[in-house]
Amino acid sequence: MNKAKNQHHISKIHEYIYKCLQNDQLNDDDLVQIIELVNNYLNLKTISEYAKEYNLSYNGVKNNRNILTLLGHKFVADNL
Repeated sequence: MNKAKNQHHISKIHEYIYKCLQNDQLNDDDLVQIIELVNNYLNLKTISEYAKEYNLSYNGVKNNRNILTLLGHKFVADNL
């Protein structure tokens, strides 16, 4: 998919979640389930967890993997 099409889909998801929250159709537990679902797709692990699991150094992972910062914490996105 091209970037413009992806942005359109992301906007639609954002709008849907916002409307559901405004109409009390989603609660905190529902949002946690959405976050867990996205985590399953991204296979997020902290740098430490990833390094330990794959027997790599922390700095090796930090400098050579796809690192995302989420809520002030750094994660490896290993969704290959």
